[in-house]
Amino acid sequence: MRRDRLKILVLILLSVSIGAVGWSGQASLLPAASFFPLLWSRSPTPIAAAFVSAGYFLAASRGLPAGVAKFFASDLWVGSCFWIAAAFSFVAVHAVLWTSRPGWAKPARYLLVLVLTGLPPLGITGWAHPLTAAGILFPGWGWLGLLGLAAGLIGLVTPIGPAIAIGLSGLWLWSAASGTSQIRAKGWHGVDLEMGASLGRDRSLQRQRDLIANIREAARSEQTVVVLPESALGFWTPTIERFWRKELRGTLMTIVAGAAVVDADGYNNVMVSIDAGGGQVLYHQRMPVPVSMWRPWERWTGQVGAARASFFGNPIVEVAGRRVAPLICYEQLVLWPVLQSILHRPDVIVLVGNGWWTAGGNTVPIQRASAKAWSDLFGIPLVISFNT
Repeated sequence: MRRDRLKILVLILLSVSIGAVGWSGQASLLPAASFFPLLWSRSPTPIAAAFVSAGYFLAASRGLPAGVAKFFASDLWVGSCFWIAAAFSFVAVHAVLWTSRPGWAKPARYLLVLVLTGLPPLGITGWAHPLTAAGILFPGWGWLGLLGLAAGLIGLVTPIGPAIAIGLSGLWLWSAASGTSQIRAKGWHGVDLEMGASLGRDRSLQRQRDLIANIREAARSEQTVVVLPESALGFWTPTIERFWRKELRGTLMTIVAGAAVVDADGYNNVMVSIDAGGGQVLYHQRMPVPVSMWRPWERWTGQVGAARASFFGNPIVEVAGRRVAPLICYEQLVLWPVLQSILHRPDVIVLVGNGWWTAGGNTVPIQRASAKAWSDLFGIPLVISFNT
């Protein structure tokens, strides 16, 4: 009995460690997360599997309590409640599907775990998915690399799991020694801003002029696409569209920026495209941040004001003749939006975010690291624009 307790404690400590290391915000450390299935499979009971899973997930998402408290201007305990609630589906899936049965039962169940935590509805909070490390372990392999890591993760829960772990460690060392830099899209420039909570909330004309100044500084040539962060333009209105169209008159620049389209029932978090000929809404966010933005229960309670989720809508848009995989902020933390977009063979991945509320945490670095991993896996150029 004492030995079992010690084993469980060691497994929990190891799961916390790989969750913290793998999701530190360094792309090169993402493969640490791939060892989680080995620890889960070695749990002696479903309860132990739940604690091991909780240790991994809570360590990976450790920036959430402080970020939520800052976003809602509340106490840290509110953020801690959100943190624990967010872990529920991940922990529950791993606890329910754990088994001690030999043979193919455990690998088959872990395959189901990978699917359930990667796709809606449970995948809505499916952060820290181990498959994200595929781009670091198998750069340039595309779907074969994703399948290769999936097979490796499933193999970790079998009796030969330790041998597979050694093999994954070798791949990790090889990738670390090789090193890669961000694959950039020629003629595209992502602009990072440091405007804090005021971005999207300051609707003055001066703020729009400040953004124009940032764009002109970033653009190295007349014919270029400049990307601005989520919420950069605030509310998308005919007045804002006319202002930007006038400012871009006589240029060949295209601006891609975040905005919100508001109506009587709520709003859509969107990306818009603007050039000298005018502007249009490009993309409706598939998965807004649960609770703070997306609150589906409001339609049953008669409340209004929440963001809409498009789920599997508009995975690809076209900008300046190129097919774009658009991802707004939270979508980079979960699995299915990026994979759905990749299925449509994009020419470039564009990630925008507004992470002022995560200042001092690891959320924005994790988003950047995850985006780089997907870019490396499929060899697709990446453009990132964040506000902090």
